[in-house]
Amino acid sequence: MRAAMRFLALPAVIAATLSVGAPAQAAGFSCRETPIVQSRAVLAPLADKVAQGRPLTILAIGSSSTEGIGASAKDKTYPARLQALLGKAWSKAPVEIVNAGIGGETAPQTLARLETALAGRHYDLVIWQVGTNDAVKGGDLEAFRGMVREGIRLVKQANTPLAILDPQFFPTVRDSDNYKRFVAVVGDVARREAVPVFSRYETMREWHDSDAEAFKAALWTDGFHMSDAGYDCLARDMANALVGMTAPSRPVVASAR
Repeated sequence: MRAAMRFLALPAVIAATLSVGAPAQAAGFSCRETPIVQSRAVLAPLADKVAQGRPLTILAIGSSSTEGIGASAKDKTYPARLQALLGKAWSKAPVEIVNAGIGGETAPQTLARLETALAGRHYDLVIWQVGTNDAVKGGDLEAFRGMVREGIRLVKQANTPLAILDPQFFPTVRDSDNYKRFVAVVGDVARREAVPVFSRYETMREWHDSDAEAFKAALWTDGFHMSDAGYDCLARDMANALVGMTAPSRPVVASAR
């Protein structure tokens, strides 16, 4: 199993802000705190701006999971929920998350848009959701590896912190072994480049393994895209992890997964 890092409980004040409102629930599925982040990277430039209370602009780019296919409204997508949660946790630093998700894209298409976006303005953080459609469509694994490297290079060249959101877990995947290879490539390249990964695959697999029947409510009616409850839980995990990565004094423990 891949090495992963699980953050311990947030300090009481921060934990309270991230838990404002009822936890995501639907047909028995309830949000369990499972923030799994590969890499010990600390987002120092972002941490400095948070500490200074400076406005933050985050680019969320990717395919349908970023666009929010399966969400009942725009404010139910993961970028919208993440913006709301970070706005509470980082109350002195206004947060804007630009949703640049386009459903159905594979890595080459998103890469082209990423390059254009970075040339057009400065972002304080890029969250790049990548790999699901490439894996589902059976793309070339080594070509995909090269595209992940290229995306990381582009963001680093722009002097912008980067975090990657890896593919989702869904129980009906046709070729699970090949799908896992794409997930592993994301983790392997990111680890070599010291880029943190929100390990969504491992997180959602853990949800499923905990209660396979309840997990169905974390997915949309197509059994593939996430539902409002799934996006909300993902956003809570990501917010928890980002707060941890921008607060280096917060204790962490490594666990084998």
